[in-house]
Amino acid sequence: MDTADSTPRESIFTIEATPVKFGPGAGTDAGWELTRLGVRRAFVVIDPYVQAAGIARGVLDSLRAAGVDTVLYDDVDTEPDLSALNRAVQAARAADPDGFVAIGGGSAIDTAKVANLLTTHGGEIMDWVNPPVGGGRLPPGPLRPLLAIPTTSGSGSEATTVAIVDLPELGIKSGISHRTLRPAQAIVDPELTRTAPAAVTAAAGLDVVCHAAESFLSRPYTTRPRPESPAVRPPYQGSNPVADVWSAEALRSGGRYLRRAVQGGDLEARGAMMLAATMAGVGFGSAGVHIPHACAYPIAGLRHHAHPDGYPGTKAFIPHGFSVIVTAPAAFRYTFDADPQKHVRAAELLTGQPQEPGDRDALPRALLELMQDVGAPTRLRDLGYSATDLLALVDGALKQQRLLAVAPRTPDRAALEGILRASL
Repeated sequence: MDTADSTPRESIFTIEATPVKFGPGAGTDAGWELTRLGVRRAFVVIDPYVQAAGIARGVLDSLRAAGVDTVLYDDVDTEPDLSALNRAVQAARAADPDGFVAIGGGSAIDTAKVANLLTTHGGEIMDWVNPPVGGGRLPPGPLRPLLAIPTTSGSGSEATTVAIVDLPELGIKSGISHRTLRPAQAIVDPELTRTAPAAVTAAAGLDVVCHAAESFLSRPYTTRPRPESPAVRPPYQGSNPVADVWSAEALRSGGRYLRRAVQGGDLEARGAMMLAATMAGVGFGSAGVHIPHACAYPIAGLRHHAHPDGYPGTKAFIPHGFSVIVTAPAAFRYTFDADPQKHVRAAELLTGQPQEPGDRDALPRALLELMQDVGAPTRLRDLGYSATDLLALVDGALKQQRLLAVAPRTPDRAALEGILRASL
């Protein structure tokens, strides 16, 4: 249907999902799954702390028992930057595998996606990064099979078309997004999260909640301009009836299980959050994320001064889930008028309780309560920011046009400044 300005509007949405195998002990099927995909030599990207803790021993044993020639690579950074990803690309090219395995959180899975892309199709990383930050080159064909095995319950990268790269020299994070980056198979095994620290579980789980809320509340796909060609239809297409089902269930699970998962030792809750992460990945992989994630990339990119409490290693960074969630309450107050009923429904899903119709603060209030209960920062000041940083943060958020394009209200500079100021 065309609007009053005669701009043709979208009438098609796409749902694509990674095949997922879920359940305690599922990791031991890794060898079978990889050989089913025709892989005989695998480049295995594994989080170094996962490897040191022996969490993935059963997965690796399964690969070797299946006769897969494995090349292990554990030089994986949390929130990887360009140099870390380039090291992985060089190692993967030298290994010349016919498939990839990723074992770890979103950082390990994204590292494998980038290594797979450049090993298959060449070029430099910035050639493929989304414009206006990078060249926006499109993959000309499929990638080699990637088996993704998450060990945290948050990023949903095992189900998405996106790989994120930290660009500290530009003060932002950005990404590579294309349907070919989606893993060929995911194995989601709650047993693999047993040793995840509480802070990691909290940040990852809040990322799940934000993925689900943002996609559930994204602009309807029918309000987007119709692409000139199917080839340029964006992966993030706006809310649609199928994506909403996945996003709603992920919101419900986040409200019900995240508090328990952070307390540790509750395998049921951790498994539920892993499944919620995958469900949210399917939802936002179609509908998209918007303002909180657009703000999160400069929030994470501008500050590399401290190592977060409760995280392994020594690298200074801001965990992605925390950088996303701190602006979410203000962002959803801003977007409320686009669809008040749906915002209230999101709050009901998250809290499991009925809310007052028209309550602008229902969702922000539910999010803040959840953040406080899991020990997460609730303000930008908690992450080291002040009013003097607002200009740089707004500039960084404005560069994330592929995200802002699916917001239910498109924010201008003044609106973004208002959201970030309210989040201080």
